[in-house]
Amino acid sequence: MLGFGGAKEPKPPEEGKVLASELTAYCPRVIVKEAESTINRYAKGGEGDPAKLSWQASISESTRSCSRQTGMLQMNVAVAGRVVPGPAGASGTVTLPVKVTVMQGDGTALYTQTFNQQVTLAGTQAQQFLLSDQNVVVPIPADNTLQVFAGFDTGTSKKKQSEELF
Repeated sequence: MLGFGGAKEPKPPEEGKVLASELTAYCPRVIVKEAESTINRYAKGGEGDPAKLSWQASISESTRSCSRQTGMLQMNVAVAGRVVPGPAGASGTVTLPVKVTVMQGDGTALYTQTFNQQVTLAGTQAQQFLLSDQNVVVPIPADNTLQVFAGFDTGTSKKKQSEELF
């Protein structure tokens, strides 16, 4: 009655408050590989010629947030960057193939999704983009070995795999 010697029950968190355990819980960082951080598009027949560059896109920032529910890790993975028109560029909409992948420590892909991010170019001004994938849901790992990758899907990994077969 007076609170002597008895164990106190923890108070439930107030609505909208973040618990310390949530702040310190495991949430794997997002890795943007250098080879997948930029993508270039050239005018027809101008591959590799700087004078025929239509546009270049780059990812400059990445972040994530995590929450847990019924044994699952729910993530919101976001990447931001910009598209810069090149000498052969024209106004219009470009499509950026942005891929988000979650890998387990043993190399097993638990989640992969490619998005076609639309960016409208007008004249010679660079345009920023932001992509947020709020649908990443994977089992909570016992050993905290998840890796989250984000970058442009340039098809090089598929090409590399097919080259390794021959």
